[in-house]
Amino acid sequence: MEQARLIVKALADAGHQAYIVGGAVRDLLLGKSSQDIDIATSASADEIRQAAAAHGWGTVEVGAAFGVIIVVVGETTYDVATFRAETYGEDSHRPEQVQLGVSLTEDLQRRDFTMNAMALDIDGNIIDLFGGRDDIAAKLIRTVGNPYERFAEDALRMFRAARFAACFGFRLDPAAQAAFSPNLARVAGLSVERVRNELQATLIAPWASVGLKIMMVTGLLAAECRNTEQRVARSVPILPELGRLPGLPQNARYHKYDVWTHTLATVDNVPAAAALRWAALLHDVAKGWPGVRTVNKYGQPSDPGHERVGAEVAEQILLRLKVSSAVTGQVAWLIRRHLILPVPEEKKVLGWLRRLARDFRNIREFRQQVDQLLELHRADRLAGHTMPDIETLDRVKELVAAICRQVPFYPGQLSISGKEIAARLGTGPQVGKFQLNLLERIQTGELANTRDSLLAALTARLKRQPVSNQD
Repeated sequence: MEQARLIVKALADAGHQAYIVGGAVRDLLLGKSSQDIDIATSASADEIRQAAAAHGWGTVEVGAAFGVIIVVVGETTYDVATFRAETYGEDSHRPEQVQLGVSLTEDLQRRDFTMNAMALDIDGNIIDLFGGRDDIAAKLIRTVGNPYERFAEDALRMFRAARFAACFGFRLDPAAQAAFSPNLARVAGLSVERVRNELQATLIAPWASVGLKIMMVTGLLAAECRNTEQRVARSVPILPELGRLPGLPQNARYHKYDVWTHTLATVDNVPAAAALRWAALLHDVAKGWPGVRTVNKYGQPSDPGHERVGAEVAEQILLRLKVSSAVTGQVAWLIRRHLILPVPEEKKVLGWLRRLARDFRNIREFRQQVDQLLELHRADRLAGHTMPDIETLDRVKELVAAICRQVPFYPGQLSISGKEIAARLGTGPQVGKFQLNLLERIQTGELANTRDSLLAALTARLKRQPVSNQD
């Protein structure tokens, strides 16, 4: 913030109006640090560059048409923008016309929500023309002016409203919520990348379920956006698969809530990592599907195989939303295995870990996914299960930690290297085969993972079969 104030002062000293604006002012009132600090000024792009150059700051031009210049102070960048007004047209997100050189009032008036439409001057005074400070105190998300017009201008603002609710735990102004429905058709013009970014930011926020509820009840999740490749646009469903979950019953013997309520609680219960939150959101997505939903002999709903079908559905969803392949793979893996947990006995847990280890290349990836799987198990159990049995889960978790400290699962964990083995067995596939043999024997307790023990095993191997060098 102090460096931003230096930019404001430099512009003011050069005879221009300048203010810190937007989210940074909101975060200041909330007592939060701000990652991005924006500055609005009466100065033109050329005048911004001149003021920066006079202080030895670098500049980068990123949006001349919008009057936006990035000013670089040290290693930190700041968006400095000329006061502007905007007129929207057919595009669902970008303005059709931009008018530069307007007043501060007009610049603030074009913004989305009152809490984002305040300015901070060089003396620390807050300019609040639309009641943003009061709305923050009331924990209310309210648009600047007519909500129908704000959402018609930029349909992404509806997703941003849900995201802000998830970030701050605020409620949405009823008038704003009522304006979603008549503007849902505008979502079709939004890029899938922008929608995905808002969804993921909502998912990893502290009050994720609050934002997800808004997206569900307003119809955002059932809407479609677009994907454009090689100048050809096609419609992309956002998350209509979740639409069947509200009110979908579960077996009352094991579950207190319907599937959607349980899903939201699971999301809130897991740590705020993208893969975990996506897995929590989609772990029961296949419940209620034709071919999955059945009725058991007691007349209760049941969904055998929903973890397998759900993993496939989740992968399809994340691929169309262009979620990274790494996250997509992690999510599908977690969902496919979210029902299976071994009994808390060392032999059973070791066998379970040996099977899981085949899916990964190294111990780091393996431990990360196993730890996330246990987190998903915990969140799932605490999200309305009648018999969560967290004690058993904790015992399994303790055994996992103890086994992973003592037992190797990958060749790189062995106390002798592949190079040492190759020096005596010769290079070729026999090295990898011997490493796998060592791992199996250590895991079954036949060998200790010590240098002496493994070298003795190597010597015994050489006595049974001579060296075969395939260089």
